[in-house]
Amino acid sequence: MSIEEKVSKVEQVFHHLDQAIAKFQSGSTLHCKFGCGKCCFKPDIEATILEFLPFAFHLYQQGQAESWYERLKINASPVCLILNPTQGGAGLCSEYPHRGLICRLFGYSARTNKYGRHELITCQIIKTEQTSAYENTEQKIEEGEEVPVMSDYYMRLHGIDAELTREFYPINQAIQKAVETVLHYYAYR
Repeated sequence: MSIEEKVSKVEQVFHHLDQAIAKFQSGSTLHCKFGCGKCCFKPDIEATILEFLPFAFHLYQQGQAESWYERLKINASPVCLILNPTQGGAGLCSEYPHRGLICRLFGYSARTNKYGRHELITCQIIKTEQTSAYENTEQKIEEGEEVPVMSDYYMRLHGIDAELTREFYPINQAIQKAVETVLHYYAYR
């Protein structure tokens, strides 16, 4: 499968997820605090190569893949390089349309616990500042309301390319490996 086909398939998964999250948010009324981005500053965020392949492909199309690759190679920070804390607006992601799966899932998805029940994965700010909505949402999930489930979406990506989803890397390393994958692909074409 070509890079273009993989990117298209990943973008389809992302589109489906974005729709599911929008529906979930609408029903739950949970929302991120305007301009927050606190979750993005966590130093231990991990991702797969495939979830950043659309971003790497975008960089290649814009003629920026090599410069980003160099920036990622010398970057020692564990905080995502895409994050722009000086950016104004609703969020701090400088490449919001091309963000990874973990960035899309956090806050509005669930994990399946050892009892087979879905548990909402969200931040402390939402839990404490939107307590009533959070508790109502947890109750609705317990009663069977649909919520995007993390493992389902990672399995969808795995079905596209098992090799590029086999390992999780620190987020900047995952982005770097995605850019490297795109550069290698086009170097031989």
